[in-house]
Order: sequence, then C-alpha cells, then structure tokens
Amino acid sequence: MRAAPAVAAVVAALLVPLAGCAGTDPPARVDPTATALPGVEVTLVKSGGIAGLTDTITVEPDGHWTRTDRAGNSKEGQLTGSDLRRLRQLTADPRLTAEAAVTVPATMCADAFNYQLTVGSTTSAYVDCPPQATPPPATAEVVDLLTDATG
Repeated sequence: MRAAPAVAAVVAALLVPLAGCAGTDPPARVDPTATALPGVEVTLVKSGGIAGLTDTITVEPDGHWTRTDRAGNSKEGQLTGSDLRRLRQLTADPRLTAEAAVTVPATMCADAFNYQLTVGSTTSAYVDCPPQATPPPATAEVVDLLTDATG
C-alpha cells in the first residue's frame, strides 16, 4: 500500500507544470526570417519619369530575380542570402497591408516616378514626389532593397 502514495506523488509532480494550460496555447513566436506570405512572388513596377520608363522587377520565393525594362531587355540574378532574409522580413511587415489600404493621392509633380509593389495579393503604391508626400515606409524599404539588390 505504500507504493500507491509514492506513485500518486510522482503523478502529481508531473501534472503540476501542466496546470492552467488546458485550452490555452503559448503565444506564437514570429520567425524574423520568414515571410508572412511564404511561396509568393514579389513584383515591383517603376514607371514614369521624363523618359516614360517602365521597369519591372520580379523576385521568386527562392530569391531568383528578373528585371525587365520598357524595351523588353531583361537581366537575371539571385538575391544574396542576407538580401533574401531582409526581403522576407520586410514582406512579413503588417504595415504593408495597412499601406495597401491607403488610396494614393493625385500628384502635382511632373515626370515623377510611380512605384507599385505587389506581394502575393497585396499591392501598395506611391508616387515619388518628395515635397508633396512621404512614401509609405514599409513599401519604400522594399522598393529600396529591390532596386539596390537588382541594379
């Protein structure tokens, strides 16, 4: 009969850490290297300017990119590991979704550049007209990264 209290004490000791956990999950941790939309393409279209250019940069989920200009000339490459990790961090930023919901105001700038960023089904845009408006920060960070990494 002495074995029963000992077993009960061991079982109780094992169950104490589980008390209060029923029905609750620990908060999810966000992996800073993961994208909120894994497996999606990222596309940046830069248009406008005096020459009326249209450049398109497309980045596949694995970091392979293609840059195509208005004349159809294209250049390809691969993002470095650090650039791909940074792109995944930036595209996971919830500000992108918020920025996509904002209507881009008409611009008074002549020959300004227009940027349209699409991440999966989310599209945000802005016109580069510094005296008139500040670009949306999360979108502008992705634009800068893609422009620099694929230049």
